[in-house]
Amino acid sequence: MITPRYRRVVLKLSGEALAGEQGYGISPEVVLYIASEIKEVIQQFRVETAIVVGGGNIWRGVAGSAKGMDRATADYMGMLATVINSLALQDALEKIGVDTRVQVAIEMRAIAETYIRRRAIRHLEKGRVVIFAAGTGNPYFSTDTTAALRAAEIEAEAILMAKRVDGVYDSDPLQNAGARKLDQLTYIEMLNRGLGVMDATAASLCMENGIPVVVFSIYEPGNIKKAVLGENIGTFIGSEVECANYWNQPNST
Repeated sequence: MITPRYRRVVLKLSGEALAGEQGYGISPEVVLYIASEIKEVIQQFRVETAIVVGGGNIWRGVAGSAKGMDRATADYMGMLATVINSLALQDALEKIGVDTRVQVAIEMRAIAETYIRRRAIRHLEKGRVVIFAAGTGNPYFSTDTTAALRAAEIEAEAILMAKRVDGVYDSDPLQNAGARKLDQLTYIEMLNRGLGVMDATAASLCMENGIPVVVFSIYEPGNIKKAVLGENIGTFIGSEVECANYWNQPNST
């Protein structure tokens, strides 16, 4: 019987992942595909799954600020973009029979629950997917930081970071054909090398709370399942001890 390595996870999705090849907005086909991948993991392995989704396919607060907009206002607009994405993902999940709750860091009672840690944990224990929207509710913080913070709060065993690329590279693979994919990294290496996997605040939260991160491509079917099982995909980020032992740990009985 296959046993998942992680029993409770936070799945971090970039907003761009929901856009698919069109590059902006929301692709219903892509959202449904991602929902199906999540459903497989939940049904097969009963993994308690929380999700944090970005809003970059609709709006980026940093970009707005760079063009003269007030930074706090631009960031609040970005938070609203994550709510739009979260509702789209909730709709897709529920259409395929996955019970889902959206919890927002900014109160909007007509469309979602306000984030309450104990309620979120109870939803997970009942087998529901919980989508954390509107970031932390504060400007100047990224959705990567939201994922790290919520993972610590709900005592998740790992953050699964699903991106458009298949792992972490030593340079931008879109600009450098010779870029080398890294199978594993320590938190300190990630910070010192400035690889752009996540911002420094998020990385520090993961390091302080011992939350490993697995970075992989969302567009490869079955990758969420492989990440939950601890298979050799993408890039693993953790402590020195975890990096040394990760690929040697058994994941089946």
